[in-house]
Amino acid sequence: MFQTRSVQNKTRCVKFPFLSTILTGSIMASKMQGSADFDEQFLTCPVCLLHFRDPRILPCLHTFCRECLQEWTTKQQPLECPTCRTQVSLPGQGVDGLKTNFYVNNLLDFAAVTRKGAGPGVPCQVCEDKEEGTRSWCVQCAVLLCESCTITHRRFPAMKGHQIVTQENLEASGGVPSSFQRKAFCPKHEHVLTFYCEPCQTLVCVICTVVDHPRGDRHNPVEIGAVAERKKRDLQELLGTVKPGARKVQTALNKVERKISELPTSADAAIEQAKVYFDRLMALLRDRKEKVVEEIGSRRQEVGKCLDAQKEAMEFELARLTSASEFCKQAWEHGSDVHVIEVEGQARQRVEELLTAQTDLTAGPSQVVFSEGTAVAEFRDDVARAGGVQVKGKVDVSKCSVEIKPAVAGVSNVCLLNTTGQLCSVLKDDVTVTLNDPSGQAVPTQLREKGRGFWEISYTPEVTGNHRLEVKVNGQSVAGSRYDVRVQRYHTPVLTIETESEAVDHDEELFSQRDVTVDMDGNITELEADNHRVQIFHPKTGQSLRRFSMDEGYPSGICIDSNGQIIVTSRNPLSSNGLQAIRVYSPEGKLAKTLKPDCLGDPRGVAVMQDGRMVVADQAHGSCLLLQPDGSLIREIGKGQLQYPCRIAVDESRDLFFVTDFWADQVFVFDLDGKLRLKFDKEGQNEGELHYPTGITLDPPGNIIVVNSRNGRLQVFGPDGTYLRTVAVIKGRDPWGIALTPDGHIAVACWLGQCIEFYKY
Repeated sequence: MFQTRSVQNKTRCVKFPFLSTILTGSIMASKMQGSADFDEQFLTCPVCLLHFRDPRILPCLHTFCRECLQEWTTKQQPLECPTCRTQVSLPGQGVDGLKTNFYVNNLLDFAAVTRKGAGPGVPCQVCEDKEEGTRSWCVQCAVLLCESCTITHRRFPAMKGHQIVTQENLEASGGVPSSFQRKAFCPKHEHVLTFYCEPCQTLVCVICTVVDHPRGDRHNPVEIGAVAERKKRDLQELLGTVKPGARKVQTALNKVERKISELPTSADAAIEQAKVYFDRLMALLRDRKEKVVEEIGSRRQEVGKCLDAQKEAMEFELARLTSASEFCKQAWEHGSDVHVIEVEGQARQRVEELLTAQTDLTAGPSQVVFSEGTAVAEFRDDVARAGGVQVKGKVDVSKCSVEIKPAVAGVSNVCLLNTTGQLCSVLKDDVTVTLNDPSGQAVPTQLREKGRGFWEISYTPEVTGNHRLEVKVNGQSVAGSRYDVRVQRYHTPVLTIETESEAVDHDEELFSQRDVTVDMDGNITELEADNHRVQIFHPKTGQSLRRFSMDEGYPSGICIDSNGQIIVTSRNPLSSNGLQAIRVYSPEGKLAKTLKPDCLGDPRGVAVMQDGRMVVADQAHGSCLLLQPDGSLIREIGKGQLQYPCRIAVDESRDLFFVTDFWADQVFVFDLDGKLRLKFDKEGQNEGELHYPTGITLDPPGNIIVVNSRNGRLQVFGPDGTYLRTVAVIKGRDPWGIALTPDGHIAVACWLGQCIEFYKY
């Protein structure tokens, strides 16, 4: 009696299990109109694989047993539909708050009558007996009866006129009669729900219309027949909105399938072109030829995977739309008034969700093609660039982005265009960049490929103020264009991070120390002596990412080793109680170990090398200490030459370290053997002069960057100590530690300003 799915449907549903329910529902709907035969799969819960027991509808319009859903919620958070993987937000009552699928209940009743034995999910609705046996249906009572209850039912004088539908009656009728509609009862008064209160959007019984929902300003109960007719029309209109969307997805799906079928041909043709091209270059390019052929095959797989993923997404979208369509159709054509009222709003919400969040139907790679990178006559000069593989197709501009960096007038600045995340190639001619100053005048720009998928946009603005940057790829604007580019004056920080002090007593000797470094992820790590803590900030937004406190001593210097561990020196120049230490913290701020070498007097700045050795500036000894990773002393350097060593920078490529001398207004350069290699000591407050120097760091070419604490002059000196330029003059901030960031800014930790300021380098 029960139909089984076709081989084609079974094959299609192996990869997409949720299609099983949808396809079966489609077959079911067509057969229910004129035949008693229908697919048992439609009455089976996809989770327990048994007949539905108290079927409940999820917001995505898929139906499951109430008990199955309750068990599913205990295993998965957030809850996803077992069929379509849509995230589900349950009502306040949980699973019990979900609407009952009356239509499935009616079909279960019909199945129980037409079959010789009722399944375990369809008990007698009088005695609740679940044992197998024939069932009958009382049209007037709208209940399912076992054999025993049917006999008893007929004996009651008041029920002798009731119409009892049996299996024989159904076989003679050849279809599902309209009498198979369970009545819905009021949970409070146990009367049939025959009215609908429109202000409350609630089905009510006749007693409710008198007690709880009397007609007036707040309530307006009307008979459900009129409401159901209106809801049916709404469902019919809703069905009409789903079909065009499904057709659109199906059309796009056909195109993707055509691309998949054409992909081997285009890839094979590209391989043949590559072979011919490289054969002409003869032996000199044989190795290159094989690499390009291999890359074509690799790209073919990548494009195939991308198209398969796009196909899967489209099939998934089509399945959702088809599911919603069939649900609306079934409710409209076969649902009772109660059922239509119950599900119309939910169906509308689901359809609107699907239509407003559809899968991208256009973007995606299409073919793999081979392009000649060099003419044969010029191959001797261009052999390294010979050949290349590109994916022909439309670039998805939505996957492109532009990183805007603060700019300074009169200085070369850059923005970064990111075109990664897609297989289709982006060429230089595909990118258009327009930059206008505040008056609308065009600012010249240069575009340079920084790496595969990354493009550097460089420019030098002449004036300050907001500039407008527009970036297009293949004539389409990248999301966010036009961008505001803030151009500031020379000596103006491009970003300031406020780090308010929590200390009560600001003794300058103990609390003025602030230092800054950059961790392995490029984040800014600041040591705040006045707050007894370390705080890590995002380098672009200034957002505080995490922080941790230190309980002992007064922290002074900070650096980060090759493992990402944070090294902090702490001191107490007012006592000799052993608070001089070097503490090692994990990147998360957990204390890993504490080193207390006897040689420590008053440690300030610290720098660590790749092998774990450390150089510590010690103010009490007037020297720098070269230490083993365990803190043991290797040698003391600069004794008798240094007065007040402050901050340290190391150049391991040349086995040199650099130290600022606060009181002497000097910068010293020693090798790791302890020999003085360089000293520059032009004291004063003008350009190229030192005045209480504190923070020091090095740039990649080996230039020395130093900041003066008292006049805030941030200056650059060559490797030989020759003055090169002034980056900024930081007034009234008392800067101490400095660090060079990966994106070309100098981070300056300021004590009086209680902040970190970033300057364009």
